[in-house]
Amino acid sequence: MKSSVLFAIVSIAACSSSPPQRDVAAEGRVTLARAGEAGVDTYRIPALAVTRAGTLLASYDARWDSSKDLPGNIDILLRRSLDNGRSWNAPQRIVHYGNGVGGGDSSLLVDRDTGRVFLFFTYAPRGVGLANAQAGNALDSITTMHPRYMWSDDDGLSWQGPRDLIADIKNPTWAGMFAGSGHGIQLSSDRIARGRLIQPYVFRGDNGLNAVNAYSDDHGATWRMGAPIGGGLDESKAVELADGTVMQNIRSSDARVHARLVARSQDGGIHFDAAQPDAQLPDPHDNGDIIRVAPDAMPDSAQAHWLLFSNNADAHERRKLTVRLSCDEGRTWNAGRLFVAGESMYSVLARLPDGSFGLFYEGEAGRLEFERFSLESLGQPCRD
Repeated sequence: MKSSVLFAIVSIAACSSSPPQRDVAAEGRVTLARAGEAGVDTYRIPALAVTRAGTLLASYDARWDSSKDLPGNIDILLRRSLDNGRSWNAPQRIVHYGNGVGGGDSSLLVDRDTGRVFLFFTYAPRGVGLANAQAGNALDSITTMHPRYMWSDDDGLSWQGPRDLIADIKNPTWAGMFAGSGHGIQLSSDRIARGRLIQPYVFRGDNGLNAVNAYSDDHGATWRMGAPIGGGLDESKAVELADGTVMQNIRSSDARVHARLVARSQDGGIHFDAAQPDAQLPDPHDNGDIIRVAPDAMPDSAQAHWLLFSNNADAHERRKLTVRLSCDEGRTWNAGRLFVAGESMYSVLARLPDGSFGLFYEGEAGRLEFERFSLESLGQPCRD
């Protein structure tokens, strides 16, 4: 690996010394970006994480010229909040290439043992996107997409990298691949691999799109790729259950499937059983999220089995953004709370340091919104 370079943080909307900005559209809701702002055509692809010190980080694409995915002129911006998402510092440009070359689809992952924050993203050489990326895994390839990441050891104030993982995790027979946006996880159970870092990926193979996890057992010094979960799958999120099982909640890429798919791993997110649709969770082929309500709960406690899930609760259209609660690790889900009735797309969740929760999502009129909410607002509560 080449020696890392400390990246300067560049503010898009204002200098980094500007006071935190608030743009409150509703109780607990803050607009973090809106289409056309700062000369950017479209803002998309929310990612969210809480650092070990309690700083809330939100990253997203700044798609300068159009709303299209890579390839294109796309940067990744990041905003920080020190007060549980009530106010946010000015946006900082973390990933920038220019000249028609882009980096996008970010995912945040916090190592709770070291405090390091990883920001995974996809680098696309000029003219290369998922549809036309070629096989191969050479570091200098200009015909395929590259899985890269930045890292921060000071709660997102400064960033180092990037490091290119293409030779470490990309099978040379695969074509395009990209990190599933939103966030990764770190395992906490002693049963399999406590401290393991997991970042979901998508790759294009002979059987279409596949879901798969990259993982590290040495705090990010080395990374390996797990076994593909299967074809007909797309972006996914991993969640660790109370007994150490890793459950993957997956977007379908099969036009015949209009629900989320679920697969389970008994070896810490490396190998999975076959993904099965969950009829309780209709989905219009969109990226959603799943997290534990109480990640630090003792395994034998009731709260250890509580999960939150967010997506567009519609089988065909990207609308009806809903957050649901499960008291039994996803076997059943309540009706949840409707956050956006109309147009909405990707969403990502986080438990905040004060015990409330945050939802960062693509809302109406090209806005990226962050909204705080309580567990009680989701309807029928779980019993302790």
